[in-house]
Amino acid sequence: MKAIRAKVASRALTAGDRLPSIRAFAATMGVSPSTVVEAYDRLAAENLIRARPGSGFYVSATALPPLALAEDEPSRDRAVDPFWVSRQSLDADPAVLKPGCGWLPPGWMPADALRRAFRALARAEDSVLSDYGVTRGSPALRRLLMARFAEEGIEASADQLLLTASGTQAIDLICRFLLRPGDTVLVDDPCYFNFRALLRAHQVKIVGVPYTASGPDLASFEDILAAARPRLYVTNSALHNPTGATLSAQTAHRLLNAAAAHDLTVVEDDIFADFEPDPSVRLAALDGLNRVIRIGSFSKTLSASVRCGYIAARPDWIADLVDLQVATSFGGPSPAATELIASVLTGGGYRKHMEELRRRLARARRETAGRLQRIGIEPWLMPRGGFYLWCRLPDGCDSADVARLALAENIVLAPGNVFSASQSAAAFMRFNVTHCGNPQIMSVLQRMIGT
Repeated sequence: MKAIRAKVASRALTAGDRLPSIRAFAATMGVSPSTVVEAYDRLAAENLIRARPGSGFYVSATALPPLALAEDEPSRDRAVDPFWVSRQSLDADPAVLKPGCGWLPPGWMPADALRRAFRALARAEDSVLSDYGVTRGSPALRRLLMARFAEEGIEASADQLLLTASGTQAIDLICRFLLRPGDTVLVDDPCYFNFRALLRAHQVKIVGVPYTASGPDLASFEDILAAARPRLYVTNSALHNPTGATLSAQTAHRLLNAAAAHDLTVVEDDIFADFEPDPSVRLAALDGLNRVIRIGSFSKTLSASVRCGYIAARPDWIADLVDLQVATSFGGPSPAATELIASVLTGGGYRKHMEELRRRLARARRETAGRLQRIGIEPWLMPRGGFYLWCRLPDGCDSADVARLALAENIVLAPGNVFSASQSAAAFMRFNVTHCGNPQIMSVLQRMIGT
């Protein structure tokens, strides 16, 4: 009884799943069939399972309570819980300072180009403003993406690309498609914290691989593949979140060889690609979209308000993902959103915006790193691009404690263990350099860490 209850509670068994036969379960557990009959009868009396005459015993539809993600790990300090950090950042009053958030301030985004695109959108055909999106998404935006892929050495045909409602929805669809409750998924340690939050919603086992300045630690990576047999590996190649590291070519080749040997599918989130001063190696380009799935979106560079993401993968997988998106969203992203994004991307202003943005970010990274170092907070490395600094606090400081105290002073921080599957990053914190200009942030940090 205890074993079945545990499997139902963990959702390894879900509503409608068939239980082992009485004889088979008795043999597995090393007990008599009569003991299993008694246990099954008790579970049926509790309405946890139900009998189908001539067929066996099945998990009852009422056996599973609603999935409360925030309570999935009740012992976890909410200051290091991904949902806690997301809510504090998303729901914060405009006056709250957010050096722990994951997006650029409005003044850093291409507002003028967006306004021009909105004005053009107002003159679009009525269908663009009122209809559902086509199942694969706007052909015009897909063509633009394929041209950008070609510049990176990724050859993708039209049947290998699907537009989604957001980057988060892209990975959610992939998880729905490839994973089942109880499967193992490999993530970087540390990794983008919403990877962990989303995977928790899919009721999978999350295993972390230590991340280095050139990518995942390969010895650990290969050991985990052999021992845990994960179905997926989810990562950023370019300007890794939160560390800012860049995957090396040598690591990329060995990673793909190990993935092929262990039948591992890789999800490469390339949302930070346009922040790189020069393109680095891409797993999708080396692999040819065979076992690597490329995802991305435009929320970091254009607008988090106009949501659209994409998935690039094998044609047969895209065909199934199209059906899955229809089932869950009834069509692709809104024509209005895709039309607006395509309009901005085709204008000459986008490249100029990104060039200026990279220059501003380089300056902000240097200045913020200098301010942090003066109060004893050291960057783990200096990234080639992007807006994150992954930093080590002085000895004896716990970043969760610092984040909790800072919130009382209207400052939202991102403590290290939010990003760590192994909870081994208590001494680290991620800073968004574009939100670190207010002198109050450094003043509060210095007081809290005692330097």
